[in-house]
Amino acid sequence: MVEITGTGETGLSARYAAALYALAFEQNTLNEVVEQMDALGRLIKESAALKQLLANPLTDMAKAAPVLNSAFEAEGFLPIVRNFVNVVVANRRLRDLPFLISGFAAYVATKRGEVVATVTSAHALTDVQRNQLRARLAESGYSNVRLVERTDPALLGGLVLQVGTKLYDTSLKSRLNRLNYSLKGAA
Repeated sequence: MVEITGTGETGLSARYAAALYALAFEQNTLNEVVEQMDALGRLIKESAALKQLLANPLTDMAKAAPVLNSAFEAEGFLPIVRNFVNVVVANRRLRDLPFLISGFAAYVATKRGEVVATVTSAHALTDVQRNQLRARLAESGYSNVRLVERTDPALLGGLVLQVGTKLYDTSLKSRLNRLNYSLKGAA
């Protein structure tokens, strides 16, 4: 799964996630909905036009809904996923869609007993680094972990790892900032 933004299930995203999860479970389409919500997250991440539509506060919701619905229907999304997006649009939460998608992913992970670990690094992780990170997390008691990977060149090096509410920041950017503050204090 790919998580776009957000830090898990809080308030708004938890309500939307619980409703979608319950409906998908009731309709016996949970696995398909999980896959399609993941695909929707990737689609938003990769489509510049879609990102722009979501980011624009002046987007006319009445015009956006049919356009999104037809585009998602052409992509082969299930009616339950399209209806979810329509509810988001109707509730004027289109800008929150990436956060709601990541909230759904976190909700599903919790229901399945997985721990979501978000790792942000300056460069994409290699398979060796990914395996070493999983091994370290397993040593720390996180055996059933789903890694969500992000890249942020501004980190310069190292990584930032968030597991639940715990944040481990070993990035070069943070180290340089701490050094800068300590040097200012010494002067």
